[in-house]
Amino acid sequence: MGQSQKTSSSGYLAGQFLIAMPTMADPRFERAVIYMCAHSSDEAMGLIINKPVEDLSFADLLTQLDITPQAPVCSEIFVHQGGPVGVRRGFVLHSTDYYQDDGTMKVSDSIALSATTEILRAIAEGNGPDSYLMALGYAGWGPGQLDEEIKNNAWLCVPADVGILFSPDCNKKWDLALGKLGIAPHMLSTQAGSA
Repeated sequence: MGQSQKTSSSGYLAGQFLIAMPTMADPRFERAVIYMCAHSSDEAMGLIINKPVEDLSFADLLTQLDITPQAPVCSEIFVHQGGPVGVRRGFVLHSTDYYQDDGTMKVSDSIALSATTEILRAIAEGNGPDSYLMALGYAGWGPGQLDEEIKNNAWLCVPADVGILFSPDCNKKWDLALGKLGIAPHMLSTQAGSA
């Protein structure tokens, strides 16, 4: 890693998946898998990776930004609902083979986050990262809020898996993420509480 590369100074959840429990009361996070980009005592931020936007394609988004899609793969890319905060702001989770000095934050050894139109242009031209996921909006928590939600059994945590993260099959990501913990969905209680 070069000296100029921005690195997340986030806490223990950066680079992890948060998996919504069946008892999740907020419908925006029902069966959500969130890739955590930052976590500190002051705030936490992540992107939902398994809820594609139904009425917006990546090619449509590029057209809105006056970027001409040149790579044929652009028509196959999903735009995800990254979360309920800043829904007009775009983020790209991607492999670390792509990097910009001003605009890329390394989250883990294999995953980075960019929020500039330059990465969209690079993807459209076929010069972007090998793996990527586009999201509009993000999930955010204030001081201690996420830790409290985890303590109240709203979320499970598991190390992220790039195969799940970049899988095009959004419908299976929740089940696959639970499987990393050795849990089948039917094993989870729909009752809230703690032991």
